[in-house]
Amino acid sequence: MKFSVGDRIVINRTGEEGFVTAFIDKIMIEVEVGGTIFPVHIADVDHPYLKWFTDKSVKKKKSLPEQLPVEKIAGRKSRLAKGAYLSFMPVYKTEHMEEVVDQIKVYLLNEMPIPVKFVYDVRFSAHSEFRHEGTLHAFGNVYLHSISYTDMNDQPRFHWQLIDPAHEQMEKGEGILRIRPVKLFEHITELMKTGEATFSYLLIDEFSVKKKPEPVPKYEPAAKPKFETITTRTIEAARYEVDLHIEELVDDRKGLSNADIITIQLNALRHFLQLAIVHRQERMIVIHGLGKGKLREEVHAILKQTSEVGRFKNEWSGRYGFGATEVYFRY
Repeated sequence: MKFSVGDRIVINRTGEEGFVTAFIDKIMIEVEVGGTIFPVHIADVDHPYLKWFTDKSVKKKKSLPEQLPVEKIAGRKSRLAKGAYLSFMPVYKTEHMEEVVDQIKVYLLNEMPIPVKFVYDVRFSAHSEFRHEGTLHAFGNVYLHSISYTDMNDQPRFHWQLIDPAHEQMEKGEGILRIRPVKLFEHITELMKTGEATFSYLLIDEFSVKKKPEPVPKYEPAAKPKFETITTRTIEAARYEVDLHIEELVDDRKGLSNADIITIQLNALRHFLQLAIVHRQERMIVIHGLGKGKLREEVHAILKQTSEVGRFKNEWSGRYGFGATEVYFRY
């Protein structure tokens, strides 16, 4: 049975109708049913024309069944928990009589009962490879693009931003996702064991209400300040999130040596640390990325030397991975 992209189909086991959206390989196609896109075997679908003819031509008398049929649990498609996700689907090709991963398809899933406005941007170093924005309806999903498996070894940065367009009082969600090659290999190995088609990362589980700005308390400078004097009259406000990637600090990095770059990054850290201390900020996120770990070590060294820093931790989070350190102040 041959199909083309856009053909109407019917799922044999459930009777649900949908459309063909893409071809995965010789035995698998990708279909959309009720706003949900998922892979199926070609043998499990059919053209719906026979079903339409049968439904219209044969009229059976209505009668109450002796026993209500039990719903087949195996026919249900499992859903992710409430939230918004980036989902990744490996696409295979045959090479030397073996199936190997050729590309990774990227999807944005909205498993919340509200529409979501999104901005998505994939970057290799400072270069934007693919950018897309739009609005995703409740419990909907959208195919974004494909990345070659070879390019995934370069650890592209998946920048994302999510907004609740119907409620201005809700805080936007945003972050950066990066998948290490070892972790990607683990995901694909697990999919081959379980027979699942995709693996997903939770971006947010729900939107939170915006925090009201707190009044800035009067600051009494310490007897021996560690940095240059900054008062509450400073125009620039303190930041709860400081991104030390060089492309976020300068407009053009041409001509900068590695020593110049790390000097700019550490000076920025000291500056925003002092602003946070002046404004009596309770906590702060410092984004330093992974790399070879040099910047992270320098950041931690400065934090250890700052008496107002009570503690800090560099743990895995769904938003930053291991690329950020959370700082807690004490006064």
